[in-house]
Amino acid sequence: MDPTVRHSIYSLLLVATTGMMVARVANVELLYEPSVHTPKPNPDKPGEFYAARKWPDKVPPTWPSFSSNDRSRWATVKALVEDNTFVVGERIPDPADPKGYRDVGLVKADGFGSVDYVLHPERQQFFSTKPPLLTLFVAGQYWVLHKYLHKDMVEDKWEVAVPILIVTNVLPLVLALWLLARLLERYATTDWGRLFVFTAACFGTFLTTFAVTLNNHVPAACCVTYAVYAMVRWAGGPPRVESRIREWYPHAGVESEEAVRPGSPLWLGVAGVFAGLAVCFELPAAAFAGALLLIVLLRAPRGLILLVPALALPIGAQAVVNYKAIGTWEPIYTKFGGPWYEYEGSHWAKPKLWESGKAPKPDDPGIDFADEPKDEYAFHLLVGHHGLFSLTPVWALALIGIVLPAAIRGAATLLHRLTLLIAAAVIGFYIYKTNNYGGWTSGPRWFFWLTPLFLLAMAPAADLLGRSRPTRVFGYLLLGASVFSATYPWANPWRHPWIYQWCDYMGWVHY
Repeated sequence: MDPTVRHSIYSLLLVATTGMMVARVANVELLYEPSVHTPKPNPDKPGEFYAARKWPDKVPPTWPSFSSNDRSRWATVKALVEDNTFVVGERIPDPADPKGYRDVGLVKADGFGSVDYVLHPERQQFFSTKPPLLTLFVAGQYWVLHKYLHKDMVEDKWEVAVPILIVTNVLPLVLALWLLARLLERYATTDWGRLFVFTAACFGTFLTTFAVTLNNHVPAACCVTYAVYAMVRWAGGPPRVESRIREWYPHAGVESEEAVRPGSPLWLGVAGVFAGLAVCFELPAAAFAGALLLIVLLRAPRGLILLVPALALPIGAQAVVNYKAIGTWEPIYTKFGGPWYEYEGSHWAKPKLWESGKAPKPDDPGIDFADEPKDEYAFHLLVGHHGLFSLTPVWALALIGIVLPAAIRGAATLLHRLTLLIAAAVIGFYIYKTNNYGGWTSGPRWFFWLTPLFLLAMAPAADLLGRSRPTRVFGYLLLGASVFSATYPWANPWRHPWIYQWCDYMGWVHY
């Protein structure tokens, strides 16, 4: 295929997915679904029903936010811009209240209620549980809208939320997809393989699903893409095709092998900054940052002089902001299981109340407190109701692609091989240390930042699939199922996956 035609197809797909994301952002609104508010029968106790969310007594106000996750972020943004503080509420003494205290501030305001708040034990102040650097970036956007355009987050909800979501999620993702297309031009070897992977990137992952909500997963995945692209540019970029690949695809129509020309070492600085930002947005992305350090150590140790400071820059900035916000260098996440999270009235204090007998444990404690054996949790996290591979089955091709002979040389090949190690480390951590599915979420959001690595790892397998009609049909089935999973939560990404809903409907599982 003429490269010009292929690039035109990339552009068409990119324009289509951009239009879809912008349309969903422009129409962002929390919808009240009767199915979520309908009690479900308890299969273990005939005649009894699981409790459901309370249906509003009157028409509720409209909000461009969906869940505890994004509401706690929006609350901090509002507090930063309007009150110059990370504090989103306080607990003050109140002898008139039976509890002896009452909570005031955004934590009790309409549209900002959330379980994702911690209470500073000494200050008795509430903070969002979310890392602060991304929130600070969003606050900068709101500051411009608030100061110069006089927009208010409550009075002018959509005039604030829509442009911020476009700048924070949509535009970075469009850039990431464009860079991915450039990588595929080098990384893949057939027209069908390139277009298959790019179509999967545009429509078959949960990144576009989550573009409609304020979250850390989309920015983290974008930063990983930028870092990978910068590393490839530093390494000089791969040749178009190796002789081994030419033997496999004698009619692929690819160009002759090109020499690898090293790129500017400044690309290492770019890679380090974005890898560091990825760590700030997704702490497990430290495995990716470690992989970059290993690659440079093996290929050109002097490059660490640029990579390490660049990597440390955003991480150090987040630590400083975190200290400014709550008075400690430790991320708030590290406080989980202690008094910061388990204060009186906290959602996260419930298990200890149940264990102590101070409160009865309900039949449906919720997915946040899933109590199941590790093998069952691992099954559902990988191929079950929240499965990485059951919800996005094209990732099976990534596993195949990793073990195929490398299609490129240099730093990109090392990263290709290390993808399996990175993924295994992250997945193993969650299986070993937690039973956490990420709450109400339409996919395994802990792993979304791995998306660009999986997409590139798919390329060799996608090239193989394109060799015959039966294998192409197999690829279409995997892609169709992945697109279905990503599109199913169209109205709200903070809903259970379709597989979980199906299992719940059949009475097979309920948390």
